[in-house]
Amino acid sequence: MARHSTAREVDAAVQLRGETQAVRQVEVRAETSGKIVSAPLRKGTLVEAGQLLCEVDPGTREVSKREAQARLAEAQALLPEARARLAEAQAQLPTARARISEAKAAVPAAEAALAEARAGVPAARAALKEAEARVPEARARLTEAEARVPEAEARLAEARAGVPAAEARLKEAQARVPAARASLEEAHTRVPEAEARVRQAEAQLHEAEINLTAAKSLARDGFAAQTRLASAEAAYETAKAAVQTAQSGLKSAASGIEAAKSNLEGALAGVETARSNIESARASVQAAQSGIRNAEAGVIAAKTQIENAAAGVQTARSQVQGAGARVSSALSGIEGSKAAVISANSQLESADAGVQAAMTGEESAASAIQSAEAGVAAADKEIERLRIHAPFAGLLETDTAELGALMQPASACATVIQLDPIKIVAYVPETAVGQLDLGARAGARLVDGREVTGEVAFISRSADPATRTFRVELEVANPDLTIRDGQTADIAIAAEGASGHLIPQSALTLDDDGELGVRTVTRENTALFVPVSVLRDTRRGVWVTGLPQSADIILLGQEYVTDGVPVAPSYEEVIQ
Repeated sequence: MARHSTAREVDAAVQLRGETQAVRQVEVRAETSGKIVSAPLRKGTLVEAGQLLCEVDPGTREVSKREAQARLAEAQALLPEARARLAEAQAQLPTARARISEAKAAVPAAEAALAEARAGVPAARAALKEAEARVPEARARLTEAEARVPEAEARLAEARAGVPAAEARLKEAQARVPAARASLEEAHTRVPEAEARVRQAEAQLHEAEINLTAAKSLARDGFAAQTRLASAEAAYETAKAAVQTAQSGLKSAASGIEAAKSNLEGALAGVETARSNIESARASVQAAQSGIRNAEAGVIAAKTQIENAAAGVQTARSQVQGAGARVSSALSGIEGSKAAVISANSQLESADAGVQAAMTGEESAASAIQSAEAGVAAADKEIERLRIHAPFAGLLETDTAELGALMQPASACATVIQLDPIKIVAYVPETAVGQLDLGARAGARLVDGREVTGEVAFISRSADPATRTFRVELEVANPDLTIRDGQTADIAIAAEGASGHLIPQSALTLDDDGELGVRTVTRENTALFVPVSVLRDTRRGVWVTGLPQSADIILLGQEYVTDGVPVAPSYEEVIQ
């Protein structure tokens, strides 16, 4: 038996059962300890958002706040001083950097002075070699002068031997008188020159003595180098030798005068008497003795030259030592410049450390201010916690804390619930959750018969692990607060409609694969299995989808045919 069936639009409302719940419910608790000083509010009282519920005795909290404010003022007073120290330390940085630049700039000059001092060493050594080369020459002259002494002594013996012949030389002596007078005049002309040399040498000696005294005084006080002292001593010795030489020249001039006078007197004596000849011979002896003295003066002059050469050697050595001292001084200058650079770097590091210390001080002062501000904020927060307010407008579910009650942190002050709007909560099976949308219209019938409408406000994304259902919440207006928390409600949520066929449950069958469906009659009057999905189960049957708009559905005998089997359907009402 079969039935002609045409698809119709099926209302796809989701039917659920749930209960009402307050949209908000909070148990207000204390955040601090103390005794309640406010009168209690009784349960059932309507409260506004921010309304005072409980007030705790402040105790010593105001004193703690003033103490925290005093610490804040003290910390704020220290901050300008710390900033001034930081500014002072930062101001020292450019000076330290300038000292580094200055010290680094002095290094090239010190290196140039070292190069110059080293360049002077070869010249000083060459001068020393030259002075040392003069010493053998002076010694040769001394040897030559010493060799003249025996000759002068031989002349003395010869002069003594010539006394007997003096008489014979009377006429010769008379002839020599004019020459002797001329020699005397010449000798007289030499005396002023010799005296002038003596005065010049004495003046130089006096000047060298003054320089030597000054060099010794400066060297003793550490203001002059030993090289300068040695140079002054050498100049002094040279001046002394020059004085001796000039005095020797003066004596030689005087000796010349005496010799000329002796010759003149000898000539006159030879003319006058034989005694004069003898005196002339003796004068010749004296002249020979003068020759000896002259030879000895030559020896002295040669020794003076040797001394001068030795002084030159000493001076050259002093110059070499001075060059070495200048090299050492230049090296010391370089070391001093490098030490100055190191010192300047140390000063810069010290300045940087001072800046860091000042910055640390400023940060410490700022931290102290922040800590004091935190203390003030904590005191303000502690005072603020003394007054417990309603978090939202609602209804007191319990009495507030009683006057004089001792509160501890987390002690309950009151319970506030909000019933407008109110939630209606239900759980939808996983097969129907896909039909629901947020904002969908919904209605509910309470157990007392009242019907309310609202919309879907929440659909859970996570299923209950035990029931595999999803939480759904409706939001319904409740301005008069007549809907209470916890009432049972039957819910219908609007869903998108579907096209379906209404068939008896007995018409459903399974194919060989266990898939749910129905068997239909084709145009060729053969049987055909069509899979279907159940939309809704009603008292009159089940609404299914998956069939075409019009279909001939086998209602009886579907278990006796298979696909393609010819059938002869009877389109009559099924008799149950």
